This record gives sequence, structure tokens and C-alpha cells, in this order.
Amino acid sequence: MKRRKFIGKTALGTAAMVGLPSIVPANVLGKNAPSNKINIGQVGCGRIARQHDLIDTMAFDTANVMAVCDVDSNRKKDGKLLVDQFYQEKKGKPNYKGTKTYEDYREMLMDKDIDAVLISTPDHWHSQPAIEAAIAGKDIYLQKPTSLTVEEGRQLVNEVQKNNIILQVGTQQRAMPQFRIAAELVRNGRIGKLHTVKIGLPGDPGGPEAPEMPIPENLNFDMWLGSTPEVPYTEIGVHPQKGYSRPGWLRHENYGAGMITGWGQHHYDSAAWGMNTELVGPSSVQAVADFPKSGLWNVHGDFMVKQEYDNGITVLTSGGYPNGVRYEGSEGWIFVSRGAYVASSSDPVVLERSKNALNASNPKILDSKIGPSETHLYKIDDQHGNWLDCIESRKAPISPVDMGHMACVVCLISHISMKIPRKLEWDSKAEKFINDDEANALLARPQRNPYGTNQLKA
Repeated sequence: MKRRKFIGKTALGTAAMVGLPSIVPANVLGKNAPSNKINIGQVGCGRIARQHDLIDTMAFDTANVMAVCDVDSNRKKDGKLLVDQFYQEKKGKPNYKGTKTYEDYREMLMDKDIDAVLISTPDHWHSQPAIEAAIAGKDIYLQKPTSLTVEEGRQLVNEVQKNNIILQVGTQQRAMPQFRIAAELVRNGRIGKLHTVKIGLPGDPGGPEAPEMPIPENLNFDMWLGSTPEVPYTEIGVHPQKGYSRPGWLRHENYGAGMITGWGQHHYDSAAWGMNTELVGPSSVQAVADFPKSGLWNVHGDFMVKQEYDNGITVLTSGGYPNGVRYEGSEGWIFVSRGAYVASSSDPVVLERSKNALNASNPKILDSKIGPSETHLYKIDDQHGNWLDCIESRKAPISPVDMGHMACVVCLISHISMKIPRKLEWDSKAEKFINDDEANALLARPQRNPYGTNQLKA
């Protein structure tokens, strides 16, 4: 592999002003001699990193995970152990302990030997490290949702594109063949004119009250909170101190918006693939939702969202539908899902209602062959492998930042519409609601200093 040439940028003045580590572009620091390995740092060593991003990336010979980072020292230690053990077995070096560790990802980004980063942090810590990695000239694999506000998502797109960064969003349904097949069949008119898409997406249950607890010595809780409000620590508001089961932060709006962004970005991305709206959002959105009336966890439960597009397609999303995406056209329908797949055993998905990976109103639809002159969609075998290939080739990955941002925008404006009981008109190009100050006020969040994407403005 030829090492890529990084596009440079001056270090962040704002970081220096607040006494934080500054991010220096890779071309300023220089690179090692050419190598056939992509040196990678892992940001966040929790459930998704351990069960998905780290192991899926290390499976490729071109990848060399050389560093891990986590604000929880126990998870950082476990992450190092996981990587060391992998390379002990793979390299036949039983004493290998070469994986570097960091508490602050910004120090990792200053390492001139690191080419790329995997970001598998809680949702409120997605956009900021990705923006800083782009400024530092690192290619990025970013877990979804791409952002927690439309504003910070747009900041991310701008920085990635300005610095010519290869960013792959972790919407890995694009690597599952049934989703590509379904989208191709729809795009090529096998169910006639598409008019409706129905997306099945569960809500989350509420939870108990949670008393304040002492902050564990192994956790930098202030940095874990980041730009979100300062609140007392309680374990079910963060992540388990023992084990790697589904963390409680997923159910708190300070850190995530619930399943509308959790699985929602996957399904809206897949739906857009078939709708041919990957870079165009809806023209209106309207929703109803139940929210817990007590307890620590406060993300949405049961809900229904309706989005309308200028091309005449209506998208309906609810937990009442089977988990997956159903395209309905004038001549039939196609349903696609992950089958029996779940990210972890604690995901709130009813398997019996979502185990058929691909189905249609007429089986002959699924047997239809896409001709050489018809629309053929981007085909890959693995999301992480495609990212690594694109780092080498500098070609666009299957889930680039602009498409990931648009799918996330659909999630975020749907979440906003859950809070405002009326139909909202959306200007997709301007990324603003039309004549609605109340809704537009929710496109950004206050950010607690010294953290937040607004701190990164030059």
C-alpha cells in the first residue's frame, strides 16, 4: 500500500486556549517509511468496539491496530488485552504487548504513526472526535449515529470533505446482500412505482429512578460527559462497571436519542438506498411518541413517524411494523431485514417478527435478474474491509459522510417532531425547518465547555 498523503491544517487555537491537547496535522509531523499496513487507533473500548469494530477490522491483514483509548481505565486495559492477545496468536508472539493506550483520544491523534481511527464511543462523543481526527489527517470509521444534532453533523461533513478524509459510517446493512438486492430491485422498477416505505423500529422501555453514586476511580466522568450537562454519576446512566452488556446511556437523551437514532440510521440509510434519496431529505415530518413520565431513562418508547418526500414517496416508521424495511409499489412489495441478527443479546428486537431476511409479494420478484444496462448498486462483502480498501485506493466508501449525515438528519428531525405536536415542513437543502423557530431551536444543543464541536471552530 502506498501511504496516503495527508491534507494539512494548522493546529486548533481553541484547544490551546482552554489548555487541552492540540491536534497537529499528520503532514506537519511527518510519516514513517511506506508500509503495507494501515496503522489504526481505537477510540472507545466498550461493547461495540469489542464485539464489532475491533475484531472485524483486525481480521484484515492490511490493518494494524496499534493503540486503544478509553476514559474508563478498566475498559482501556481490557481493550489493550484484546488487541495484544489477537496479535499474540496471529503473529505467533506469545509475549506481544505492543498496543499503546491513551485516556485522551486527542493525544492519540497526535501520534504521527497512526493513519486512521475507529470511533466506537457513546453517541454524544461521535462528531467531535471525528472532526478532530479529520483535522489531524486521519481516516475514520465512525459508528452511527453520525451526530446528535443536525448542526454538528454538518460541521463534520464540512471538515471531512475539506480535508479529503476517507470516512466510513458504520451502517453495515449495506454490506448485507439482502439490503442491496432489495434496493436494486426497487430502483429498477420490479415493484412498479414506489409510493410507500414502512420501517419497523422498536422503542425503548422506561427505567427506575437512580440514586447518585460515587464516581468510580477508573472513570474520568467529566470527560465521559463531554459537552453534555454536568449531572451526578449513577451506573445505569453510563455503562456497566462489570461486563459489556447494553449500556444505560442508550436510554438517556443527554447521550442518545433512543432507537430512532440507534437502529434508525441503519434503516433510514437502507430505505434511502432503494428510494434513491441518499442525499435528499423529506419535505415534511410528523410524529407522535410516548416518553417515560418517571425514572432516569427518558428516550422515546412507542412511536409513529410520517415523512413525505417531494418525489411522492411516504415513509412510515413504527414499532408496530416488523423490524426492517418494506417497500410498497404499484405492482407489489419487498420486505428486507437483518433476519435473526442482533448487535447484542440485550437489543430490544423481537426476533420472531423480523427473522425473514428477504421477502416479496411474489417470489418471482426476488428471482428477477438485474440487466447490464440497469442500475447496479455499490457491492461489498464487509463494511470494515471496504473502509480499509478505500483508505488504500482513496475512492469513496459505500457509506460516505454525506450519505451518513443525510440518514442521520432524517432520524434527528423525526426525533424533533416527536417533541412538537404538528406537521413540520423541512428544507433539506438549507437543513432548516420552514418558518418554525421552535423546531429550528432544536437543531443544535448547548455545549458544556471546554468540550463540544463549537470549540473546534477556527
